[in-house]
Amino acid sequence: MYLKVLRAKLHRVKVTGKELYYQGSITIGRKRLEKSGIMPGEFVLVVNMNNGARFETYVIEGEDKEIVLNGAAARLGEVGDELIIMAYAYVTPEEAKNIKPIVIRPEDIE
Repeated sequence: MYLKVLRAKLHRVKVTGKELYYQGSITIGRKRLEKSGIMPGEFVLVVNMNNGARFETYVIEGEDKEIVLNGAAARLGEVGDELIIMAYAYVTPEEAKNIKPIVIRPEDIE
């Protein structure tokens, strides 16, 4: 049996742009990806703290502090909205005991 556990989270990052007619995804700045361990192409859950929207998509690497909602996700938030972006891992129950999620806040990237 495997458990789905939180391994990394970008907490309260602000949307910096929207690209409705893009093929889809969320663009996240390079520094945030490096610090969190989230990888381009990785599947993530995104929660919009301003309107309660939740959606899953994949990550594209962007410029340093960039957080851009692309494609249909652009309809689920506005520039300035605060998001929580979460990445998960499937691990055994034994491995889960040692998982300590990485949490990156905006001030961690200054």
